[in-house]
Amino acid sequence: MISVNEAKSIINNNIIELKPESVDLSNSSGRILAQKTIANLSSPSFDNSAMDGFAVRSSDTIGATKNNCVSLINIDVSSAGSPSDLVLKKGECIQCMTGAKIPNGADAIIMVEDSSGFSNSKNVQIMIEAQVGQHIRKMGEEINKGDTLIKKGTTLTTSEIGVCASFGYSQLSVSKKPKVAIFATGNELVEPGKDLKEGEIYNSNLFLFADLVKKAGSKVVVRNVIKDDKSSLKSFLFDALETCDVIISSGGVSMGRYDYVREVFIDLGVKEHFWKVAQKPGKPFFFGTNNKSLIFGLPGNPVSSYIGFMIWVWPVLKQLMGSIKDKSTKGILSEPFPLEKLKQRYLFGQSWIENGELRCKASTKIGSHMLSSALEANCILSANKGKGFLKPGDFIDVTMLPWKTIK
Repeated sequence: MISVNEAKSIINNNIIELKPESVDLSNSSGRILAQKTIANLSSPSFDNSAMDGFAVRSSDTIGATKNNCVSLINIDVSSAGSPSDLVLKKGECIQCMTGAKIPNGADAIIMVEDSSGFSNSKNVQIMIEAQVGQHIRKMGEEINKGDTLIKKGTTLTTSEIGVCASFGYSQLSVSKKPKVAIFATGNELVEPGKDLKEGEIYNSNLFLFADLVKKAGSKVVVRNVIKDDKSSLKSFLFDALETCDVIISSGGVSMGRYDYVREVFIDLGVKEHFWKVAQKPGKPFFFGTNNKSLIFGLPGNPVSSYIGFMIWVWPVLKQLMGSIKDKSTKGILSEPFPLEKLKQRYLFGQSWIENGELRCKASTKIGSHMLSSALEANCILSANKGKGFLKPGDFIDVTMLPWKTIK
């Protein structure tokens, strides 16, 4: 049995980022950037008007008030996409719409509300004194050409997609989605919706795994429930090892009479890196590799599978795609947390902000079969081995469930 830190080190040493692929911007939501995007133009790319109004020379408006207007001659119109090519001279102005290029010679915009308004008349009354640069969006004030727009490893959301579109990107280089096989073993497993016979239970873990794989941005390509039969298991895993980047099992890695998974993996040439980890829940945890796949053998108890996936598999799926690593968080306990003398302890928990601090408490349902402990949870709490309990007020490690929020 090895420590959690040893296990993490071994896994990290066997992760290799997947090769990138190009996707249309319209299909990039949720994907992870494989290389940083660069601003291929400045934003704004030219000085433009922030308001509908008149482009003026600020020196021509000195002393202008509502009761003492300055009269200017309008010589043209500059609108978005149709800039004026005239040069503004003393005593002149140009109608300038929002987003329109600032005409040569102008150094300020007078809002239409501070003038006699738009009309067919060439004479425009200016009712306010302009300051140099007033209501002008300066070239490059947001970002300059050549600057980094979005870092490699960023998950693309609405914000990133909008920014990429505004800088002309129609294609993006993203990491390939890991191909994942998930399977469970056991004669007792029955699909939801069917009647249970004596001794049978519903298969929950594959539904849990499938949703988590999708949430992590990966793709389930093989999924099966396999009876406790070594031949069937071997046939399934032979194909999975040939086609998948990651293989995740539920059950079959402990020391039961019909726990064949570990044995079959090894028979198929998988290198075992470790089998047991000093953690609760989930001590029987297998990790292995071949020349293509990363293999995770998780226990069959649903809480062990769920927590095991989030602590071990989720970050690996993200790292395979080059995702920026989530930073660990510390919370303050509001209730006692049970420790394990020889193992790292994990429990589902709730976290919230109170007086500007992250507060948290563990679920009171601590059995590894009690999947309902996840219903109210928005995080997983973990503590190093020790005796007794962590006390209210003590700090504890908090791993947020990424799709949940802190209230």
